[in-house]
Amino acid sequence: MSFRKIASIGHPILRAPAREVSRAELGTPAMQRFIDELVDTMRDADGAGLAANQVYEPVRVCAIEVRDNPRYPYKPKIPLTVLVNPILEPLDDELFDNFEGCLSVPDLRGVVPRHVTLRVRAWDRHGNAFDEVARGLSAGTFQHECDHLDGKLFVDRVRDTTTFCTWKEFERHHKQEFVQRVEKLVARFGS
Repeated sequence: MSFRKIASIGHPILRAPAREVSRAELGTPAMQRFIDELVDTMRDADGAGLAANQVYEPVRVCAIEVRDNPRYPYKPKIPLTVLVNPILEPLDDELFDNFEGCLSVPDLRGVVPRHVTLRVRAWDRHGNAFDEVARGLSAGTFQHECDHLDGKLFVDRVRDTTTFCTWKEFERHHKQEFVQRVEKLVARFGS
């Protein structure tokens, strides 16, 4: 296992759009090793996802996985998914308010409007086509990670800055109501 340092808000790498990866580059041992390190780092940090530029690699690669995550016990499971050059397409106009945090923005949460249903197209780590529909809370996870690849952080999408809070205050004042709302969303879609 090999871990990378995670960039924090304020570092320019987080604000620069990442470059696309060619099939030839994707197949190199160096890129495959990097993807392994990205996954290891995400798991070590108990993240639900991690984008390449969060670990100082400006390429359009992100990893998403939700298992039994102590940071997000209410999130539905997502098997390990590596997206290369992802494209997201909202399938309708329905939005939900997602209370988000980020490994690159330590100890801060805020409410972000996210699409409820979207199509995710990308390559997997081996260059195979990935084309799936993500719904509910899981759709928010895909949007959050893909935003990183465009140089955006969740703080950019918060419409009401009075929703910003620390993890401790989220747990104390907002978590119960948020979990009740997202449990309804998860029950509706199973994700």
